[in-house]
Amino acid sequence: MKKIKRALISLSNKKGLKKILKVLKKNNIEIISSGGTFKEIKKLKYKSIEISQFTGSPEILNGRVKTLHPKVHAGILNIRDNKLHNKDLIKNNFKNIDLVIVNFYPFQNTLKKNSNHKKIIENIDIGGPTIVRSAAKNYNDVTVITSINQYDELIKEITNFNGATSLKFREKMSQIAFTETAYYDALISDYFNKINNISFPKKKIIYGNLIEKLRYGENPHQESAIYSKNNLININQLLGKQLSYNNYNDIFAALTISKSLPKNTGTVIIKHTNPCGVSALKRKIDSYKAALACDPISAFGGIVSCNFKITKNLASELNKNFFEVIIANGFDKVAFRILKKRKNIRLIDASDFSLNENLKFNSINENILIQSEDHKKFTIKNFKVVSKKKPSKSQVKDLIFAFNVCRFVKSNAIVIASKKTTIGIGSGQPSRLDSCQIAIDKMKKNIDSNAGLVAASDAFFPFVDGIEKLIQSGVEAVIQPAGSIRDKEIIKFANETGTVLLFSKTRHFRH
Repeated sequence: MKKIKRALISLSNKKGLKKILKVLKKNNIEIISSGGTFKEIKKLKYKSIEISQFTGSPEILNGRVKTLHPKVHAGILNIRDNKLHNKDLIKNNFKNIDLVIVNFYPFQNTLKKNSNHKKIIENIDIGGPTIVRSAAKNYNDVTVITSINQYDELIKEITNFNGATSLKFREKMSQIAFTETAYYDALISDYFNKINNISFPKKKIIYGNLIEKLRYGENPHQESAIYSKNNLININQLLGKQLSYNNYNDIFAALTISKSLPKNTGTVIIKHTNPCGVSALKRKIDSYKAALACDPISAFGGIVSCNFKITKNLASELNKNFFEVIIANGFDKVAFRILKKRKNIRLIDASDFSLNENLKFNSINENILIQSEDHKKFTIKNFKVVSKKKPSKSQVKDLIFAFNVCRFVKSNAIVIASKKTTIGIGSGQPSRLDSCQIAIDKMKKNIDSNAGLVAASDAFFPFVDGIEKLIQSGVEAVIQPAGSIRDKEIIKFANETGTVLLFSKTRHFRH
């Protein structure tokens, strides 16, 4: 146990301060404080020594220098059982500081609310993290508190141990404190990388807030959790049991496609992160029915993402099938009442979710692969008509729709579509020819797949056999990335068969 005789308090967030002051006073613990914290303590009618009085030096540089003083850091960092340290303290008339309660300038909130570089720089806390690091290093003798969420635990320690804290508690608080300073510095590092357009610096710092510890990972024997750079992930679970690792994986896959569709339009059905049906039909209930019709067997137990608000009629239709998760841009009251009757359903409001240009991570052992996200917005300018036969306006729209969906399907990927709706999807095959066959087989089960068929491939066809198989099945137009040494052969075959062929300027693998 280490008795607390003197505490240093310097807070940006002063919430909950009163209950701390109450317990410190009860245990006759002297308080040193700085700036706004000193004023707040005075306002709450508790005693405190202002930092400038304690150090004998005034706050200078508009408050930039307050706690950066040998008297402060010596009081925190000295090892109590070290005779040489004690001699230094006596010689300089320095006093021990046994408890540090500090939280930092709200740098992350400043970034959200402000784009003025000078103001952002002024909200980089220097003294706070420095004090915290000193206290955390000397946890054997000093208690460090960095969050209002730790106040109750501190009060319990001080109350149970008559004004002292246990080593176990101090060590725990030290671990949290070093994490807090590392996180804070990571925010600042990330900010400077962004303003200098550096995505891949020599040293990459990855940071996040724990959203929740999940029940398990992909399988019950695996541990997992979800983190976010912010304190939320911009999806709101309205109903149902806790989401699993696999649920989140599928939800993010579904939202990635949904949010790439026109605003308030489209339905996506996901199974094991792959789409088994996508439709961008404008009428909401039609888009759902069309997406389901693409592959109703695979859709069973999957995830539905509606890029619009769900109302009564669609809710009744959704209830006819088993889905683990239903995502929408909100649910009206009647729809919510209908859907909540379904056992084990999870309802997610994704109204606030949007795609950004952040980086995508993949890792194994201590190695991390990082790349920019594939959220490119497609227009006709991204493609070139290379066949003699030119596409109609409706074919162009269907081809771009199919190609957009295709880039979110695990490679090798083939998507057959008609009227802004997927008709057959072949995914995740080592052979592109096999993906073509799977897409065709699924298409043949779809009763509405008789005319106006287009197909998209996420990469070029290395041989004519793939595009030949699609054309033989009734596909009238194909879109694929250029780049094969046999591109001329593919173009020749399209011309011989009277097929529309478009080349994309970009490839879109998704492994």
